[in-house]
Amino acid sequence: MKFLSIRNLPVSLLAGTIAAIITMQTTSIAAPQSTTDTVIERSKILTQPGVFGVFTMFKLRPEWNKIPETERMDSAAEVAKLIEKHKDNVLVDLYLTRGLETNSDFFFRINAYDLAKAQTFMREFRSTTIGKNADIFDTLVGVTKPLNYITKAKSPELNASLGSATYAGDAPRYVIVIPVKKNAEWWNLSFEQRLKEMESHTVPTLPYLVNVKRKLYHATGLDDIDFITYFETNDLIAFNNLVISLASVPENKYHVRWGNPTTLGTILSPENVIKALAE
Repeated sequence: MKFLSIRNLPVSLLAGTIAAIITMQTTSIAAPQSTTDTVIERSKILTQPGVFGVFTMFKLRPEWNKIPETERMDSAAEVAKLIEKHKDNVLVDLYLTRGLETNSDFFFRINAYDLAKAQTFMREFRSTTIGKNADIFDTLVGVTKPLNYITKAKSPELNASLGSATYAGDAPRYVIVIPVKKNAEWWNLSFEQRLKEMESHTVPTLPYLVNVKRKLYHATGLDDIDFITYFETNDLIAFNNLVISLASVPENKYHVRWGNPTTLGTILSPENVIKALAE
């Protein structure tokens, strides 16, 4: 990557980030909505538990550049039409990674109350012009849940600190996705032991939460990882410092995978992502 050497950072660097990212959800979040006749509202679906997240990374084939430029540009409208068709079933975000990544050119984040709806959207995307000319590099599947550890009842002081650490920067321009897997030792700790570990690495994250947005998807049993950590920021240096500040957190010893790969991209409208790839 050009901006940060995140991919080369050791596994230990993720430790404190998990406590930070789970604060995207709050204990006052409503119960999961029914998957029947549910209207997708961005402000709600991105803060509720019981929401599935599908991240799919694509690499364009060389044949894409052989398609006439006008046809490549037209594919932006084709994808926009598909998103409009499914707007009541899924929330679609599309990110540009070309120029920052080797293994992908773009990726989707699909949020849905019904995982089958996300699957349908991605299946139909593969029939579009750009979908036919791209190969999947990786797919990650997870689901949002209420807070497990830093709650008002279990850790009131830290919960209050996290609640007051609100993102205050400019609109984020960058997105970072980091898959995480923990070892069996972690899952065999008592809840009280895990709570202490999470508390110990929450404190170093607090100064950076005004610069970095975060969200956690639980993936155990749905994927070969345990968590999908999702970040948005307009300050990559702040993000880099956030991760570095957590290097010595003891909870690191329970990680067996962090990143590998880490995906860095820019936040654009779906239409502008396709247009950038069509140039």
